[in-house]
Formats: sequence, C-alpha cells, structure tokens
Amino acid sequence: MQVIMSSSLHSLPWSAQNLVSNFNSPLELKQAHAHLIKTNTPLSLIPPSRIASVCALSHLDFSYAHRLLAHFHQRQIVVWNSCLKTLAESDSPFDAILLFRRLREFDVVPDSFTCAFVLKACTALLDDKNGKIIHGVVEKFGFRWNMVLQNMILNFYGLCGEMSTARLVFDKMPQRDVVSWNVMITHLVKSGDFEGAYGFFSRMPERNVRSWTMMISACVHYGKPKEGVQLFLEMEKIGVQVNEVTVVAVLSACADLGALELGMRIHEYSKRSGFGGNVRVLNTLIDMYVKCGCLEEARRVFEEMEKRTIVSWSAMIQGLAIHGHAQEALRVFSMMIEMGVMPNGVTFIGLLHACSHMGLVDEGRRFFSCMTRDYGIIPEIEHYGCMVDLYSRAGLLQEAHEFIMNMPIKPNGVVWGALLGGCKVHKNIELAEEATRHLAELDPLNDGYYIVLSNIYAEAERWEDASRVRKLMKNRGVKKKPGCSSIMVDGVIHEFVAGDDSHSQANEISDMWEKLLDYMKLRGYKPDTSVVLLDVEEKEKEKFLYGHSEKLALCFGLINTPPGSVIRIMKNLRVCEDCHAAFKLISAIVNREIVVRDRNRFHCFKDGACSCQDFW
Repeated sequence: MQVIMSSSLHSLPWSAQNLVSNFNSPLELKQAHAHLIKTNTPLSLIPPSRIASVCALSHLDFSYAHRLLAHFHQRQIVVWNSCLKTLAESDSPFDAILLFRRLREFDVVPDSFTCAFVLKACTALLDDKNGKIIHGVVEKFGFRWNMVLQNMILNFYGLCGEMSTARLVFDKMPQRDVVSWNVMITHLVKSGDFEGAYGFFSRMPERNVRSWTMMISACVHYGKPKEGVQLFLEMEKIGVQVNEVTVVAVLSACADLGALELGMRIHEYSKRSGFGGNVRVLNTLIDMYVKCGCLEEARRVFEEMEKRTIVSWSAMIQGLAIHGHAQEALRVFSMMIEMGVMPNGVTFIGLLHACSHMGLVDEGRRFFSCMTRDYGIIPEIEHYGCMVDLYSRAGLLQEAHEFIMNMPIKPNGVVWGALLGGCKVHKNIELAEEATRHLAELDPLNDGYYIVLSNIYAEAERWEDASRVRKLMKNRGVKKKPGCSSIMVDGVIHEFVAGDDSHSQANEISDMWEKLLDYMKLRGYKPDTSVVLLDVEEKEKEKFLYGHSEKLALCFGLINTPPGSVIRIMKNLRVCEDCHAAFKLISAIVNREIVVRDRNRFHCFKDGACSCQDFW
C-alpha cells in the first residue's frame, strides 16, 4: 500500500505534491482535497495526522476533518490521539481539553491513550473539574484495569491536593504496582502527612530505590534524620542499589545528625559508584562535612571539584562562617567574584553570618548595601535577621532597634530573638522587655525567649521578675526544652540530657568528670555559677553546671574513643559560658580536639583555645 501511495504521489506535479504533503491551514487542505478529486487521485495520499493538526481547534474545520478522516482505513481516534499528545505537551494544554470535547460531541470513541493525553493536560493545568470528567470516562469505558492510567489519576488528585479522593481511588484499584504506592507516598509527604506516608511505606509489598529514597528524604525534611539513617541501613542490608538521589538524601540525614562515620562511608561509596563528579552530591558532601565539624574535609571536596556552582561557593562560605573563619569566608567570596560567579541571597547570608560572629560591623554594612546596589538582590527576612544579629553582638543595640523599626517587611521571631540575645549579653533590660513582647505574639510557645528574659532578670538579681516570667511560661503551657547532647561512637549515637544519670556508664562518666575537674582547678578553673540563674546555694549551682549534657557527652567520648582522636558533640541549645571555658581547658589537658556544634555555630576546642572569637 505504501509503495502504491508513494508512486501515486510522485506522479503528481511538484507543486501538487507540496500542497498535498505540506498544507498549513484548513484552506490549503481543502485546496489539496479538491485537487485530488479533480485528478482522481486517492485521498489516502493526504497525511491524516496533518489533517487533524490543522483542523483541531476550529469547530467548523473539525467537522470537515471528521468527515474527511472517515474515508481512511485508520481508526480516527488513533489520528486524533497524535494531535492530543502534541497539544497536551504544548504551552496551551487546555487546547487538548477543547479537542477532547469535540471528539465526544462527534461520538469519536476514546481509547486509553486518549484519556492519558487529556489527563496529562488536566494535570499540567491542575484542572480539577475536567480531570474528574476524564476519570469518569476511564470508568465508563472500562479502562480501570490500565495501570498507567490509574497511576496518572492518583497523581492528578495528589497534585490537586485531594488526598482523600486519591486514597479512595487507591483503595478501589483492582491492582497496584510499586508506582501506585510511590505516588501515594510522594503526595502524602508533600501534604504534610509524614505518618501517613510512613504507614504506606511500611505496608508496601515491594519497594524500589525510589520508594526508599523518598522516605529517607521525607525523614530529613520532617526533622527525623535518625530514622532516615536507619532506613538507609535497612535498605543497604537487603541489597537495594542506591543512586545519586539516595546518596544526597542520606548525606543530608548525616549532616543533620552529625553522623560523620556514615557520611564518610557514603562519600567513599559515591566515588566507587561513579557519583564522585556529580555536582549535587559534592555540594551535599560539603554541607555534610561542615555540619559534622570537618571543615578540612569540606575544603578538600570544594577544592577538588572540577566544576563549582553558586551552591558550592555559598556552602563553603557559610561553612567557614559558622566555624569562626570569617576572614577566610570573605577571601573565598572575593575568589568567587574574580571567577565571574554571581552571588545569590544564600551567599550573602553566609557573608553576613561571618561578619556577625567576628564583629566585622563595617564589612557587614557594606555587604548588606552592595547586595542590592551591585547585584540586584532584594534582602529577605534572613538578611535582616543577620544585620540585627550583627549590631546586637557588637553591642549596638539602639542601632539594631532602629534597624528593626525601619525594616520594609514585618520582623519575625528570628529578628526580635537576635535583639533579645544581644540584650542578654549587654544587659539591656528595657529593650529585652520590648523584644519579648513582640516574641510573645510572634512565637508564643518558644521557651527560649522566656528563659532568656528570665535569665536577664536573674542576672540583675530581679528575682521577682524572673519568677513572674517563669510563672507566665507555666500559665501559657510553655515547657522548657531540656539541654540534649549527642555523640556518635562506633556508628552508634548516644544521647545525654542535662542531669541524666541513667546511662549504663553513668558511674564511669562521673569518675571521669571528677578527674578532669581536679586537673582544671589546678589550671585555675572556677565554675561560672552565674549561668545557673536559680536562687539556690553555690554548691547546688555547681551541681547543675556539672550535669550539663555536653559535659556528660564529652566524658563518655573520652572513655570510649581512642586517645588522640577528635571528639564531636552536637547540642540542641547554645553552649553556656562555663562549658565553653571548661572545654578549652580540657582540650589542653587531654590533648584532644573537641568539636561542638550547638544551636548557633561550631566551636573547635584545641590546645586550650576555641576557634570562635566569643562563645555566643
């Protein structure tokens, strides 16, 4: 047939061949049609897909095309499906929906491909109404056994935020595959239902690498990195082959958890598996090493990268900043600019962070000004927060307050919290009270702000005011978050809470602390009981100090790790002045490097000193 058609086409004059094969409008199509009739040439020479494409969007022209295509042996819906696919994937997917309506008006029977293409258009538009119509067509024409269609319907309802409908569809599916389960997990995670997603994951009859990776990423996103690491270890145990996306997810979990040993193992695995050059993997490695306190390893990854993105540069700048290497962070920024890489908002957060922790007020002001003037970056709330933190740390509290008052956007809890922190260090009760009033409205259940104000009163020996704040916390149902520190030894995370004596090695930890205390006192250590803001005897205050979670974790680490190895501790709150002073002395006594990651920054204690200019 094809040979006959080709022969017939070549028997036409060249102009006629061009008209029959390359018409671009309904008018040209009609001219080609007329020519074939006059010359008694078969209509089958006209490409049917071209007939559909030039006539699809006009009601009158569609009617003509419908009559014309009836003369072809090919089923009409096959021709129209090609057109539907093109329209659904175009910049105007609604045209596919309009064409589908015309097909139904002319009783052109759809097939499963028709439904798939139109559903794709509805999904692109999040067109809830027409998507439900297509769902009805699927049911009416008996396509519910088509797994691809069913999964598309699940995804459509998930994207439209109709999770209850998606669950109903899922429950009624005559059969499901791993894609069905993955679609449900994806949208449950996106909708904020972590427990629901984990429930689906747990019930999956089979899982692929995407299933595991999604759940690990969800754990990281919802602040459950420990569970994410456990999932990875389980995945690894049963022999599921990981991909680059899995590596990124697990490294993110390691970063949040401070799981350096696992992070390093994943790094080696990524090299062996050919992911070593993947920019996203390398960027996540920089972040992981930074957050695990291994700045040198982060530097090594950064320096060995063949191609760096703005994410790479920003991660390195931020890492140097939180480790107290402000000047080096500024040098890296200068290198970045010299290489023609344009900074973004995240880059400037790192730079302002560096300036803040090192007291570089003038440099911070310049960076804040130039981000808009030179790079067209509009400051966001994080940048304003960094500036308030910069002024507050430097003791410029009035300037910080004026800055807040003149902000073009409403200050949030982080901004007022930065001012409150400065008020505590520089003992400004009046501004602290104002900051707390705003914080009580913006973040009423955050225990930290109440405690800081209570501590400011206690330092000023205004015990009644301190007690009043504590009572206010109780009346509002705000509970004080206990200090918690963790340390990883031999791949196992050990957690300690302030005052905890329930650990299996509690007696050994206590003995170790007593020994350290004797050595520290010989070097002039005196417990800084001013940080225990309770109206109790000095001995009681010292007892509170000695039970701080980071001290317990440190003693445990000294007992259970080889001499000379680095001890890495993570704490959920800020390290207090006494622990900061004690750790400096201990680093010299035991000749060990001690890295502590607290809520604000990293402290690298070595040879009796800390990498940070101040403890705050």
